Amino acid sequence: MSEDDQTPAARPGEEAAEQEPARPHRVIGTPPPAATRSMLGQPQAGGPGGPGTLLDTGDGGRHGGPRREIEPADPARAKRAERAVAALFILSMLAGIGFIAAYIGLPAGSVNNVLHSNVALGISMSVAFLAVAAGAIIWVRRLMPNVEITEERHALASAPADRQAFEETYTEGTERSQFVKRPIIRRTLIAATVPLAIAPIVLLRDMGPLPHGLLRYTVWRKGMRLLVYGPNRPIRAEDFNTPGSLITVVPDGYQDNLNALAKATAIIIKFRPGQLQPPTRLDWCVQNIVCYSKICTHVGCPAALYEQTTHRILCPCHQSTFEATKGAQVTFGPAPRPLPQLPLAVDAEGYLVADGDFTEPVGPSFWERG
Repeated sequence: MSEDDQTPAARPGEEAAEQEPARPHRVIGTPPPAATRSMLGQPQAGGPGGPGTLLDTGDGGRHGGPRREIEPADPARAKRAERAVAALFILSMLAGIGFIAAYIGLPAGSVNNVLHSNVALGISMSVAFLAVAAGAIIWVRRLMPNVEITEERHALASAPADRQAFEETYTEGTERSQFVKRPIIRRTLIAATVPLAIAPIVLLRDMGPLPHGLLRYTVWRKGMRLLVYGPNRPIRAEDFNTPGSLITVVPDGYQDNLNALAKATAIIIKFRPGQLQPPTRLDWCVQNIVCYSKICTHVGCPAALYEQTTHRILCPCHQSTFEATKGAQVTFGPAPRPLPQLPLAVDAEGYLVADGDFTEPVGPSFWERG
């Protein structure tokens, strides 16, 4: 037996496998190798214009024939446009990242912080959208050919020839868009849209978690001084001696905390002896001074208007009216319940202080179900 006879026969497919070229490495953001020249997954066959060349027949590609080249007339100008589009998409990506960073990183606990946060959010989001829009306009105006396309109306059921024509037209449109041919535009566009897609997810965090019992309490605590809102100074009971006067007060240490003031802001009213009546808690008053929550129990507007002659507290939003001498009971309007009363006391120096927190939730009634 010769050496040739002893050589094992090649298995079917081994020779083909040895000759099959290695597949090229695929880069993220690029189409598969088989669909390099077509978004439909079919490579453009070579024709009169050569491999990979798309031409226009003027009849939608139904009957073949010569087609016009779609390459830009000025390659240098097209290259500059491509770089400009990529730069705008990168700018949009950075602005989108800046929007997310500003939303998460900038505090909003005071009026100035809210102003700075709004300015940063507005500018970054405007730049993100404008850069994408400007890049798309330059892309269409400078890189895509200007072609008018018309199509007649036919029956809904398309013939195989029509489907083939549509595929050719779609493939041609893909080529004309330059999306496949210019990877720098494709990749920068993807990079620009990712932050814009993530931004709504970040914004949704404001919808949760549920407040649960946080709306049932405020920051008022026993011994906490009442500060006159604005000058932020404590007030003595002897200094508040004009009957019929109303002052807005906030808790000491929280005068710049907007989240705390949204629930804890209150009003104090001075009355003459004998004017306060039940259901007002007289043991919670100091020298005929009573303290009520300033947050209307309807929808949370500031109930800060006061009629001295009728002793009624008014909410300017929906005209809810509360009887200040009788536990701030509702006498008119849509408010469903009285304004909660804050227990008062005086400290060793004679300053008005809270004797505890409100005994019921302040603000709109639906807050109680938080």
